[in-house]
Amino acid sequence: MIDTSSAIPTAIESKHLFLRAAAGAVTERPPVWLMRQAGRILPQYRALRSKFPDFKTFVKTPEASTEATIQPVDELGVDAAIIFSDILVVPEAMGLDYEMIEAKGPRFPKVIEYQKDIDALLTGKAAAEHLSYVYEALKMTKTALADRVPLIGFAGAPWTIFAYMVEGGGSKTFSKARRMLYTEPAMSHLLLQKITDTTIAYLQNQVLAGADLLQLFDSWAGELPPAHYRIFAVPYLRQICEALPEVPKTVFAKGAWFALEDLAELPCQVIGLDWNITPEYAKKATEGSKVLQGNLDPCNLYADAATIKKETTAMLQAFGGNHIANLGHGVYPDTPLDGVRVFVDTVKEGMRNEG
Repeated sequence: MIDTSSAIPTAIESKHLFLRAAAGAVTERPPVWLMRQAGRILPQYRALRSKFPDFKTFVKTPEASTEATIQPVDELGVDAAIIFSDILVVPEAMGLDYEMIEAKGPRFPKVIEYQKDIDALLTGKAAAEHLSYVYEALKMTKTALADRVPLIGFAGAPWTIFAYMVEGGGSKTFSKARRMLYTEPAMSHLLLQKITDTTIAYLQNQVLAGADLLQLFDSWAGELPPAHYRIFAVPYLRQICEALPEVPKTVFAKGAWFALEDLAELPCQVIGLDWNITPEYAKKATEGSKVLQGNLDPCNLYADAATIKKETTAMLQAFGGNHIANLGHGVYPDTPLDGVRVFVDTVKEGMRNEG
């Protein structure tokens, strides 16, 4: 059973279902939101995006970020908003610029290869100062939401940001980043620490700007062997969680089923699960010490309404409370909007927690 005695008081006492659930309280039903809910599934998002020449300009315009953040709250009735931004704003603030190539994803023209590359990076508060547009978007969104739902802030986890900075973009293997862990462990730790220091300052500023909960996205967690995840990922996640005691925190480590026991020992309140982890396994691995979030297969939302309802209900029943309903990954861009609506409505109208 989750111990709520150490839960963050303002969250446990909140009027918001999402924050109470995240703090470990028994709620009348599981709250529901979706990763990447502010995205291409919404026609109004596509219309807004078309006004900007590129993705980065869009992200760096607080008014647009605010509008994109609130759109799914209005359209879908989800129980939380997540600020519209990108995890790669952190390496950019540290001095490593990136490009967002349409239909291909991010690319870093320059990557981290040598000690001198790491030495040249900004870090901590100095780097976080370059992200004022995110803080402004949070403040504007908080005002515009008028306390209808809580606002989630986020950042990429240090290993995932490291992987992008060394690899130069997405990869099937992340062999360059993984190789550095073996061949240059001291240098790897130095880079991970700089990313961590910057992320802490960044998230502290997000809380000051109005974020009610923070989520760390470790998108490439599953690329590491268990021993390396324990050495090169978990200690930095711990530092971040310990540095931000004011708000609940969620750690979503995609593909890291092998690290659930380690994640359960972090000072976070929620662990996000991908669709390859069964609720039964997750509950056993975490020994009921954390609120679990997820983990419906995103592709389920391509199915007919009856199938979506059936699978969503089965997920809710398998978790049996102390759960935040979500997908096991971000909603895919071509997902039918009607399928997303069925998922959200099924959670909101379906299972109710008892006792």
